[in-house]
Amino acid sequence: MPIQFNEFYNENTGLTIGLKKLLFSEQTDYQLVEVFETDTWGNLMTIDGMVMLSEKDEFVYHEMVAHPVMFAHPNPQKVLIIGGGDGGAAREVLRHPSVKHLDMVEIDEAVVRASKEFFPGVGAWEDDRLNVLFEDGIAFVKAAKAEYDVVIIDGSDPVGPAEGLFEKEFFQYCFDALKEDGVLSAQTESPWVSEYHKSMKQVFDALNDVFTESDMYLGFIPLYPAGMWSFAYASKGIKVQSDEVLSRVEKGLSGFGDDLKYYNKAIHRGSFALPNFVKEIIR
Repeated sequence: MPIQFNEFYNENTGLTIGLKKLLFSEQTDYQLVEVFETDTWGNLMTIDGMVMLSEKDEFVYHEMVAHPVMFAHPNPQKVLIIGGGDGGAAREVLRHPSVKHLDMVEIDEAVVRASKEFFPGVGAWEDDRLNVLFEDGIAFVKAAKAEYDVVIIDGSDPVGPAEGLFEKEFFQYCFDALKEDGVLSAQTESPWVSEYHKSMKQVFDALNDVFTESDMYLGFIPLYPAGMWSFAYASKGIKVQSDEVLSRVEKGLSGFGDDLKYYNKAIHRGSFALPNFVKEIIR
């Protein structure tokens, strides 16, 4: 029998990936971090048995969690990423020339260490604008007051140390940490997996209560449960589909759009169009 990694998300239904060998395994104070060499997806990182990224498809998640929100803000200079230890979201944020400072707050040092060694093409670790902190992201953002233009929540599924990233109290901390025209993005799980629906509804109820604007948008990531993945956008007033934002997308992508593999202006517009069954989850 071939060696396989299996992630089950509906009883015995799930994802199977062929493996060549285990490259890294460490049980930290927070979670089990592992890296495998796969047969077709390059290196693969899992946390507590859940896929975080592969070398082959990581660009979809990282471009989608970063660029819609970065272009929404008229001049994002100071950015906060909560989580994001693989470095991919930071790489995408740092493509934006307006960024002067990026704080990335990752609770688990092992995630960054494994990423640097086994995913060398993912992170922009040498960029002087990046400041990596190994702290609890919830406590960090609670202490920040009107400091950031953009907050990106790049956490794992709502279990273990990431569970608090789906609570209303946490989104209030994020609101308070943002400047007057601040914007936020977050990953919000797969609409196809029924056990995620409660946390998805919880997030969007909280965003609707706390922020002026909130929207769900979608991306398609092969190695995430069922392939369709949802994200949240929220702001203190900036509409993500406004003509002004779309103009910024077009202008900004003239500078680095050729370096992207997924996100473009049409994706920005289309990703906010939701199927009816997805709308029902957060209605």
